[in-house]
Amino acid sequence: MLPACRTADDEFAMPPFDLTPGDVAGFTDELQEFQGLFHDCFPRSEPRAHFFDYMVGQLSPLARKSIEPMALRVPGGSVRGLQRFLSEVPWDEEHMRWTYHQLVAEEMGEPDGVLMFDETGFVKKGTDSVGVARQYCGPLGKVENCQVGVFAGYASRKGYALVDKRLFLPEGWWTDAYAARRTKCHVPAERTFQSKPQLAAAMLEAMTHEGLLPFKYIVADCLYGNSPTFLDAVDACGGRTALVAVPSETRCWLQCPQTEAKSSTYKGETRAKRVVVAPDSAPSTVATVATSLPASRWYRRKVSEGTKGPIAYAFARQRVTLCKEGLPDRTVWLVIKRTLGAEPSYAFAISHAPASTPLSTLVWLSGLRWAVEQCFEEGKTELGMAHYEVRKYAGWHHHMLMTMLAHFFLWHLKIHVGKKSPGAHGVTSAATPGSGLTLADV
Repeated sequence: MLPACRTADDEFAMPPFDLTPGDVAGFTDELQEFQGLFHDCFPRSEPRAHFFDYMVGQLSPLARKSIEPMALRVPGGSVRGLQRFLSEVPWDEEHMRWTYHQLVAEEMGEPDGVLMFDETGFVKKGTDSVGVARQYCGPLGKVENCQVGVFAGYASRKGYALVDKRLFLPEGWWTDAYAARRTKCHVPAERTFQSKPQLAAAMLEAMTHEGLLPFKYIVADCLYGNSPTFLDAVDACGGRTALVAVPSETRCWLQCPQTEAKSSTYKGETRAKRVVVAPDSAPSTVATVATSLPASRWYRRKVSEGTKGPIAYAFARQRVTLCKEGLPDRTVWLVIKRTLGAEPSYAFAISHAPASTPLSTLVWLSGLRWAVEQCFEEGKTELGMAHYEVRKYAGWHHHMLMTMLAHFFLWHLKIHVGKKSPGAHGVTSAATPGSGLTLADV
């Protein structure tokens, strides 16, 4: 479990997630009430019952939470019924997501909330599952046969949760050789190839347009910071502050160079393009900028309390103009984090924050992405996020949405039903626990 407070002067500190599925015994009534908010998303009573059974399975103490063991554990559960529910039965997923975002906004929403974007991999055997391919798998840190999902998370002083998801389909999946496989996996005909940053940008645009989740900040790793599409989506939000990691080879100028239009004639056709006026004004990498900064530009800041004491880094920032295709692009803050010691390592991020933004805000933002990583960790270790065995496009998205809802339900208990008392196991509450079958009994 990561620390509850990242820095002494945080914009806000997120509470720790101190519930597990084993702590929900006696709260069946609360789960039924929670799920009742989504009943309009299903056409009949049968899928509503499967909706309940599936989440009960995710909140159970089962070691593996794939469909068969979950169905066998629920009284009267049907393996085939849960399989059909997940991959074949129609859901009103748009309305479901809208309802879910309303709940997150009501229970966690704050004006200075944070949207986080990241991806995670799910190791898979075989070649039949939608989107599976040999590609980089973050949890393993290497190329492996897996699926990759791009996720949006939300965080505030009240907690953190995943709020949207997209399955990444590698470019190979859009070739003619995969046409039959796309059909077999029921990939929507209107879908086309989208890179991971494009998927993240689409989620950001959708949530901004929807307007349900209040947020002031955006954070993402270097895959997204290296994408003009994602950066344009961030700029289009307006009034929000982003801190997005970038790779060390990102090029920039300390002073924005002048450009001019230059014409040339080729085969009788006149062409014009913009060029940098001073050809010797070559951009530098952000790594070069970092090593050239004097000692007076660096500040030591604590970012967390570790088990062995404070964890601190040195931070510096510099206004730079990014280079795009040899020409000046946007002017941003370059934020540099450096480890302490004789042989430091560096991490880089950019922010379009106003020039007046305090360094403390940028330092705080640099430590926020841990919350979306915690969502992945808690979903995989506690709720069977990676245990699914579905192969179809809809099935993957439905399972991930179920995991998001189950994770949020635990936060719902923590926020509204009761808190763990010191030294006690389970949730304590003034409310009367649900009678009859408990989640722990299932």
